[in-house]
Amino acid sequence: MDNNKPLQAHLSMFMAEAIWGLMAPLGKDAMNHGVDGISMVSFRVTGAAALFWLTSLFVKHEHVPLRDVLLMAGAAVLGIVCNQCLYTVGLSFTSPINSSIVTTSMPIFAMVLSFFILHEPITAKKAGGVLMGCCGAVTLILTSMSAASARVGDIRGDLMCMGAQVSFALYLSLFSRLIRKYSVVTVNKWMFLWAAVIVLPLTLTHVPALPWPEIPAKAWMETGYVVFFGTFVSYLLSIIGQHVLRPTVVSVYNYVQPIVSVTVSVLTGLGVFTWMQGVAVILVFSGVWLVVKSKSRRDCA
Repeated sequence: MDNNKPLQAHLSMFMAEAIWGLMAPLGKDAMNHGVDGISMVSFRVTGAAALFWLTSLFVKHEHVPLRDVLLMAGAAVLGIVCNQCLYTVGLSFTSPINSSIVTTSMPIFAMVLSFFILHEPITAKKAGGVLMGCCGAVTLILTSMSAASARVGDIRGDLMCMGAQVSFALYLSLFSRLIRKYSVVTVNKWMFLWAAVIVLPLTLTHVPALPWPEIPAKAWMETGYVVFFGTFVSYLLSIIGQHVLRPTVVSVYNYVQPIVSVTVSVLTGLGVFTWMQGVAVILVFSGVWLVVKSKSRRDCA
């Protein structure tokens, strides 16, 4: 069974990222039809918290000391609250294509944070990768600034989605040991409980104000996908991957998101893929490749 753990971890991360990639266009369509970004965050956090605590009733109970319960609160702030709020609200502004392109920048943020937090050296190849990735991000932002339609992008949404990647990269850097200490269900049930406690007071006025009768059934089905698959299932799978894989390797799987998201967005008309976005993709992907290739062998295995 232990020999299969790396394979299971890689498959789990691939499936989680594919689910997130599909979540971008589906979530965007739901928010185009009445479900605002703040309410979507509330549905995601409370729905996932309920599902994880329900699931915990059917698995072996695991004792978590108070100190680690409190540490889970910090992990929840970075890995769920800031990450989901910035990404989901950002997606409501920008295109699903741009939001998914931005997610590929996480390995760059992870490398920079490793330098400041873990004091890992920055090689010339890493520095070149960061510069190239930054050029891609600037290209994407400039494209959004000149866009006449949100189908191309919006600078507010792009920057918020980028902030979500910084938050998640910081979460991976600071809490990877805590995540590996407990089971998948235990980690998620406590993190989402804390996230719900933090988010609900801020979103209680938004949810009742939704135009409930005017929201079509399709939008509720898409919201259901975001909550069940895009949050509950994907976080289960991602924690399985995080238990085995190093933070840098986990972040590299973000490549899967734009492939799925761009394909679905263009086919459904939710987004338009321009040549400038193509240049941004090449720059960001190349920058991340340089950063990852400059890692030590144990970091990339």
